Amino acid sequence: MNDRSAGDTKIESLVEPGPSQQAGPRYVIISPVRDEEENIARTIESMLRQVVRPVEWIIVNDGSHDRTAEIIKSYADKEGWIHLVDRPDRGFRKSGGGVMEAFYAGYETVRTSNWEYLVKLDGDLSFSEDYFDRCFRKFQDNPKLGVGGGVIAYQTAQGLRFETTHEFHVRGATKIYTNQCWNAIGGLLRATGWDTLDEVKANMEGWESRTFNDVPIIQHRGTGAADGNWKNSFKNGRANYVCGYHPVFMFLKCIKRLVQPPILVDSIGLASGFLSGYLLRVPQVNDRGVIRYLRAQQMNKLKFRKSIWR
Repeated sequence: MNDRSAGDTKIESLVEPGPSQQAGPRYVIISPVRDEEENIARTIESMLRQVVRPVEWIIVNDGSHDRTAEIIKSYADKEGWIHLVDRPDRGFRKSGGGVMEAFYAGYETVRTSNWEYLVKLDGDLSFSEDYFDRCFRKFQDNPKLGVGGGVIAYQTAQGLRFETTHEFHVRGATKIYTNQCWNAIGGLLRATGWDTLDEVKANMEGWESRTFNDVPIIQHRGTGAADGNWKNSFKNGRANYVCGYHPVFMFLKCIKRLVQPPILVDSIGLASGFLSGYLLRVPQVNDRGVIRYLRAQQMNKLKFRKSIWR
């Protein structure tokens, strides 16, 4: 794995703060995107307005069929800190694993060796000009915080609707890792389930992970919208299997989802994805220590003991 640990020697930022910017932490963003012509400009404009800009932003066009690459290039030609990486179309949408292939294609091009934070950011988001500044202040206030990100919100006719999730879980659309935590967890699993396993391993290594419920970020494409409800639920069930979820915990999770809309679809999809892992002998994460830790935390949750699920 490409080790980009921050050294003791500081070098000058590759990007000088502009009139509307302020000095801040050195951070790098990697954005795997596919067919985001309706959203990517909105995300880029949000980044351009940030009071604390990244040193580098690598946007990986993962075989888009629309104008995504053209739009990114129009900005990259004017902004030296935005870089476009083009990947050929693999011919199909590869949920989870495809995102990580694109992410690492971008990661391998990072030029900055002494970044303080690494960000995985989707291309269908918009956010306030102080989004990253507020997030970094959370990290500065808590030295044990290793993974964080804002709370996902959706624009509706009634106003913003905020997504609910476990406190330790940070949505894969907006992940921020400290340099030290990134090195401690050894990067990300290159398969579906990566955005759960990273947090589990971080907590196992003594770090904390948090969604910042007072720092919203708007997602303009619903979670799993590209796959549909059934495929998304099946994918999540398979991801839970790959991560090593305890079967009892997973069974109760499926029971809980039975009456959540769309009725039965989410529950049966989760169960099918999870059980298919056993039937097809899909490899689980190659770290029995992480699986033991995860299952112990899940059993603690079921027994009303302290756990990362709280």
